[in-house]
Amino acid sequence: MEYQVLAETGTAVPVEAASATPEMIAAVVTQPTADLLARTGESLIGSPVLPWIMKVDYVLEVILNSLAMTHPASVTMARPMDVNLSGGGVGFVSPREFTAGGQLAIKMILPPFRLIQVLTKVIRSIPQADGQGFAIATEFVDLKADDQEHLIRHILQTQAERLRARRAATA
Repeated sequence: MEYQVLAETGTAVPVEAASATPEMIAAVVTQPTADLLARTGESLIGSPVLPWIMKVDYVLEVILNSLAMTHPASVTMARPMDVNLSGGGVGFVSPREFTAGGQLAIKMILPPFRLIQVLTKVIRSIPQADGQGFAIATEFVDLKADDQEHLIRHILQTQAERLRARRAATA
């Protein structure tokens, strides 16, 4: 997920531009394949397509690492982060505090590679108990109907997977 503060003029102001590290690049490149494997289970593991997907991941990682070393400013990455999604908003932990009522432009990628861009309004910004950032709660301001449908479908699928995993663990 990536987020930017919207200035009073309506323009996006970057919150933080993280230079890409090899660890960040590896996480961003391999996560979609890991998500795909988790969703498809055994059917993809024996597939002849899997080695090609992994080869593409490897080549992409090499290219991005080379670019990051030769032109560091050209490769900035949105950091993968844990978020709390609902049909009405998103919560996350940020290293900085935001003012309630302020607006954030959020970009997030949901499996399988669905980009959702949305304006949100900050509902609250509470310091974490451990002092490591702020718990940010937002509500969607202009979520498109198609994006909301995809988001809700993703939430329901994730909940179903977690329920199945819990049942399998207790069985």
